[in-house]
Amino acid sequence: MSAAAAGAHDEAQLLASRDIARVRAPNPGMLTLSGTNTWVLGRDPAWVVDPGPLLPEHLAEVSKVLEQRGGLGGVALTHDHSDHGEGVRALIERHPAPLAAAGAQADVRLEEGVRFGPLHAVATPGHASDHFALIAAGACFSGDAVLGEGSVFISPYRGAMCAYLLALERLAEREDFAVICPGHGPVVAEGHRKIAEYLSHRREREAALLEALAQGGRTTSELLDAAWPEVPDALRGAAAATLAAHLDKLEEEGRLPQGVQRPALEGLLAAHGGQV
Repeated sequence: MSAAAAGAHDEAQLLASRDIARVRAPNPGMLTLSGTNTWVLGRDPAWVVDPGPLLPEHLAEVSKVLEQRGGLGGVALTHDHSDHGEGVRALIERHPAPLAAAGAQADVRLEEGVRFGPLHAVATPGHASDHFALIAAGACFSGDAVLGEGSVFISPYRGAMCAYLLALERLAEREDFAVICPGHGPVVAEGHRKIAEYLSHRREREAALLEALAQGGRTTSELLDAAWPEVPDALRGAAAATLAAHLDKLEEEGRLPQGVQRPALEGLLAAHGGQV
């Protein structure tokens, strides 16, 4: 058996042991990796985390899994980006059930500590201000707070980076999950180790940014070249969004020098469909 096949087998066993199914949407890309993960857990009824994009073939597969598991008890959104929640209304039309989300259109408004069926909501802002992780069955359904591979970009709104780091620290302290079922990428068997890696990664980025600032870097291009040198051109806009969040954090802490150019957020919003 190849390493890839062995990994897929181990992942399947890990999910089966928790009665969790994944349906991956056929929307691969630089920001979505292999595609958006829709998670279905439990039976009689089953619960869905992130229905994914409005793609007929994807929703048909999610419906098939729900029918096999005794119907739909409810749908929860980790955050309201289209690659995670665009298909929610179409799914609920097929399988009437309540929606839990941070937005006003939800039947159940997600807040810290809210329980929705088997799911326990944990606020994890940063990638989006309305972002929540959902914990159930010994798993953390992390949306875009933690991915199966690579790192996430942080949205450029005031307080985002500080809130994100605090959310990661709070997740690291929890003992009610072991694995991470992310919004994109493979299942993470050692969830707390991955969270520790994410915290270390953000500290390393900040250290590189501070060094660039100390060396006189002030333009967006200079700071990106120094602190995000490996990022390909296609992801440079997402890196600039995260740069803006880091700069905000340094300013809040009184550590940002004068004269630093801020990334043009309007252009970033247009480049990423408003999802930064």
